[in-house]
Amino acid sequence: MTDQPDDKNSFYITTPIYYVSGQPHIGSSYTNIASDVLARYHRFRGESVVFATGTDEHGQKVARGAAEAGKSPQDFADALVGDYKRAWDRLHVKYTRFIRTTEQQHVHVVQDIFAQLLSQDDIYLSEYTGWYCVPCETYLLEADLLDGSCPECGRPVEQVSERAYFFRTSNYADDLIRHIEDNEQFIAPESRRNEVLAFIRNGLQDACISRARTDWDIPVPDDDTQSIYVWLDALANYLTVAGFATDDEQFAAVWPPDVQLMGKDILIRFHGTLWPAVLMALDLPLPRCLFAHGWWNDGTGQKMSKSKGNVIDPFEVIDRLVEYSGVRTKFAVDTLRYYLLREVPFGADGSFSTAGLLQRFNADLANDLGNLLNRTLPLVERYLGGRVPAPGPGAGGLAEDITQTVEEVRTCLDEVNFRDALMAIWELIARCNKFIDQREPWTLHKQGKRVELDAVLYDMLDAIRVIAILIDPFMPEVAEEIWQQLGLSDAALQRTWDDLRPQRLQPAIAIHRGAPIFPRMDLDRALAKLANIETPPQDDDSPEDAQQVTGDEESGDEPGTISFADFQGLDLRTGRILEATRIPGTDKLLVLQVDIGEEQPRQVVAGLAARFNPRQLLGRTVVLVANLEPATIHGTESNGMILAAGEKEPLALITTDDDVEPGEKVR
Repeated sequence: MTDQPDDKNSFYITTPIYYVSGQPHIGSSYTNIASDVLARYHRFRGESVVFATGTDEHGQKVARGAAEAGKSPQDFADALVGDYKRAWDRLHVKYTRFIRTTEQQHVHVVQDIFAQLLSQDDIYLSEYTGWYCVPCETYLLEADLLDGSCPECGRPVEQVSERAYFFRTSNYADDLIRHIEDNEQFIAPESRRNEVLAFIRNGLQDACISRARTDWDIPVPDDDTQSIYVWLDALANYLTVAGFATDDEQFAAVWPPDVQLMGKDILIRFHGTLWPAVLMALDLPLPRCLFAHGWWNDGTGQKMSKSKGNVIDPFEVIDRLVEYSGVRTKFAVDTLRYYLLREVPFGADGSFSTAGLLQRFNADLANDLGNLLNRTLPLVERYLGGRVPAPGPGAGGLAEDITQTVEEVRTCLDEVNFRDALMAIWELIARCNKFIDQREPWTLHKQGKRVELDAVLYDMLDAIRVIAILIDPFMPEVAEEIWQQLGLSDAALQRTWDDLRPQRLQPAIAIHRGAPIFPRMDLDRALAKLANIETPPQDDDSPEDAQQVTGDEESGDEPGTISFADFQGLDLRTGRILEATRIPGTDKLLVLQVDIGEEQPRQVVAGLAARFNPRQLLGRTVVLVANLEPATIHGTESNGMILAAGEKEPLALITTDDDVEPGEKVR
């Protein structure tokens, strides 16, 4: 095996690619948010980052899901791929490559790998008899079963007996053990490393890597009776992204992966054994770190899974936070990012709690970070005319705290330790709040001690600048808002790792204090609302509300004709939906923020909730009646009407067949 390069200035991070068998949920969001944090951190460090995610579109599970939906597998996959891309965009996940296993480049790479392994006798043809779990796409031995079912998902398995190709995984058992023992960071955390070692030492079996030919999977080269097993196909995506067999220069610059993140359920059988064994057979360097994080359970100790129907939709959680606190949606997204990485050590299992998220919002974000910003900037406005003072004598009171925090965060993120990194940042925030209490700038102002006042407020502003940079990987929209409020958007200073040194803030910059980022919520009231979610009140939409929103009430009369002049009086425009949230206590109503080319988005109440999940609407181009008389619907002001097809209920939105800018006239 070739040596791993130590001098590359790139950082290659991957998530697993997700089965197109359902919507993104908290579990998949957790992996991608964590990966995004590491990618952003390494960009700050000046490295060229390749951050890959994507979708796994082959296999029986996808084919069966498509059949049940009455679609072709390709159409079924195409629809869900859009959901994943929109989800990652909404969660502020900034990947560089989204790979689909149906891409022709990837198909060729998989077939090339299979052919090479076959030519060097790492693959052989034999007979497979055993069990197969379709939802997990996993071959299982009798001893693997738990009460006759799949040990991972608990669903029934199918007995299979067929000719198949096998990869000689067992040939690489000793090399794998040696590599894991010699490279402590190769598999993390340590508990997962020990599990993989135990699995290998128990006897590593050769892996079945093909199945009887299907129309939807990648064909085995030169054998039209066999298709390549979906897991070999999926694992090869990491090579495709890096340029294996297609771009030697790119591959040399990127390979091997620095960190590969995944849930612990796909580590032992696939990423921790089959994947490195295949790389050894290809004589390629192994990834530097395979990190298997824990599961989120549903509060009862049960792992969240699609099969159990207990997965949590991250966007419903975000919508609830917006509703209860009044926080802007983009900051609510960052709150979820913060909560997922702060609540439990990365690698351990956690119990997801919306109540816990609300409590974190008030305690950590509104009371700690928000309070720091909201008390410092008004003092600068009041005493210093709203401009950053020169540091002058006595400045640097927080320099040691800043330097220590930066080093702690660097160490933690290098070790994929998100929780301790955030705890270190919040310790600095607490130190800053204590600093302002101790130094009492209001007293310094009364005493006319301008030099000391300047030094204290400069230190506070400079510390907030550093905090904005440190939280940027975790909460990018919050960091951007703080940056703008500090007046740094047009300054030469950048949000990079090199700018984390104390006293880099330039004097005379004008701050631009805005609205509080994290408005304090009435936590008791919010928790009481949350407790009543399972028994919501009946939808009491009035007929007038429903008619105003959807136009689907029967009037008993056929619509009459209108004149051309009447039609010309309609102001129909294209609009792009920016936000969509449910109106509590209703089954139909959503409140939308729609960009129609004006300075401010339009707020529109629409009766679309029975047909559309709010997240499905985000980014969609719609047609809006822009000059409809404003109305108050279920206590919410509405300025316009979204056009949709459907007499009794909305069946489809009226939209455009090509992309157009918001605000285009419709004629």
